[in-house]
Amino acid sequence: MKKYLAELVGTMVLVLMGCGSAIFNFGVGSTAQVLTVAFGFGLSVVAMAYTIGKVSGCHINPAITLGVFLSKRMSAKDAAMYMLFQVLGAVIGSAILFAIVSSIDTGSASYIAQSGSFATTTGANGLQPGVSFTGGLIAEIVFTFVFVLVVLGTTSKGGAGNFAGLAIGLSLLLVHIVCIPLTGTSVNPARSIGPALFQGGEALSQLWIFIVGPFVGAILASLVWKIVDTEAQEA
Repeated sequence: MKKYLAELVGTMVLVLMGCGSAIFNFGVGSTAQVLTVAFGFGLSVVAMAYTIGKVSGCHINPAITLGVFLSKRMSAKDAAMYMLFQVLGAVIGSAILFAIVSSIDTGSASYIAQSGSFATTTGANGLQPGVSFTGGLIAEIVFTFVFVLVVLGTTSKGGAGNFAGLAIGLSLLLVHIVCIPLTGTSVNPARSIGPALFQGGEALSQLWIFIVGPFVGAILASLVWKIVDTEAQEA
């Protein structure tokens, strides 16, 4: 249970800091705003990796959990429970953000309503203007693939060791810099589910992209890592 609770807390913090950076910094309409949000997510992962990593491994992402499970590093029961508690953590984090936004004077927070499709009261993911369903899905598959591959590699035997958390956080930052203008960047179904439940509307109708895409990307990453992993070949 400690592992599951650690995943809940870690995912809650990820949503609070990552989505919060988008909500309270006027969205991601400019380069500076994109970098702010990218750092919000990346640094959240670094912080949690060195906080709860020793307890649960700090997945805080169902796509990572799927990749780890397919790599035979955890049981099906633990994988299912990790995913459940990650989603619960994301919902709690989103509820806190929604409560904060709802308590702000409308006049003072007018920027939230005027910042375009990126800025919502929850930080929900969504396809950006001109991005098709196919384009968004491909983006989520590809960038989740890259992210999960980094996770599997850095946490493997002979990997990055104590520097794994830093490498993973920086790779998430990099993924956000590239993918935010396309989908707002999910690469994490829990991170998308929580905000979408409070946002409703289009966020819910597009939610499948941010569940299917990351899971497909994680599956591909686990397959590729199985091929290139030298430890697996030696075994």
